[in-house]
Amino acid sequence: MRIFMVGATGTIGRAALRALVRHGHEVVAYVRPESAARLQRAVAQEGLAGVTVRAGEMREAAAIARDGLAEGPVDAVVSCMASRTGAPDDAWAVDHRAHLQVLEAATAAGASHFVLLSAICVQKPVLAFQQAKLAFEAALQRSGLTWSIVRPTAFFKSLSGQVARVRQGKPFLVFGDGTLTACKPISDDDLGEYLARCVTDPALRNRILPIGGPGPALTPREQGEQLFALVGKPPRFSRVPVALLDAIIAVLGTLGAVVPPLRAKAELARIGRYYATESMLIWDAARGRYDADATPEFGTERLADHWAGLLAGDRTDDRGAHAVF
Repeated sequence: MRIFMVGATGTIGRAALRALVRHGHEVVAYVRPESAARLQRAVAQEGLAGVTVRAGEMREAAAIARDGLAEGPVDAVVSCMASRTGAPDDAWAVDHRAHLQVLEAATAAGASHFVLLSAICVQKPVLAFQQAKLAFEAALQRSGLTWSIVRPTAFFKSLSGQVARVRQGKPFLVFGDGTLTACKPISDDDLGEYLARCVTDPALRNRILPIGGPGPALTPREQGEQLFALVGKPPRFSRVPVALLDAIIAVLGTLGAVVPPLRAKAELARIGRYYATESMLIWDAARGRYDADATPEFGTERLADHWAGLLAGDRTDDRGAHAVF
């Protein structure tokens, strides 16, 4: 199939790109102009035959059609595109409006299926980026195309910010007692493979697809214990009270009424609090709890495998905006 892809420059996007090539697809990767050269180098280094990199703006369907889709029709769209910060303006511009433009342009170019990388946290939407993602999910489901909406749990890179810290002998930071939340982390490569399967597997069409890596679900405390075991040191934890985040949010929210740039920082603090207190698992609304057993699993790589590779120097970890600690 001929695939039109956006969001190919991040680590998950790159993994999905590799998987699409393995599956024999031709891919047109449409990226921002400032990212094109970097992606072209990566494509060449990895020998990804059948990938064409095109650059242009995401804000107008006409620009996408002209700069990304001028060489002929496409069969499907794969989007790993997401806002970089989650701040309200960025989220609505990218997670919603830019996606609408991609949907319009790709539909006109003949696409009949759309694979969207979303997030499992939209189950309980209280943040701007969650609402923006849900707004596009709804638009996609009304579009007339077939669709696969993939909602992964935690990413390995989101949980790797403390590897260097623990290796240096510092304690592992947890919110509360370290058992407030749990997740089933999924690797970039396993998620990329799952996204590629959504392109052609009829069983994955017209479905919202929560997905995690191989279980069991891990709390932050259990993650810390695994990391200390890998470095050969006894576990040490430092507790961060959730009330500290509440205080930061209150201060920034108050100051944001006077200093507009602080409103975005208040939203970032709210995002931090959300991830500190909400599990990345299936939410059972009837029972009012997260359900690890109901959270689907896919792939073979576990978080400890990733950390072992980082500690051994066998892999790097480009966390970007995921660098929390």
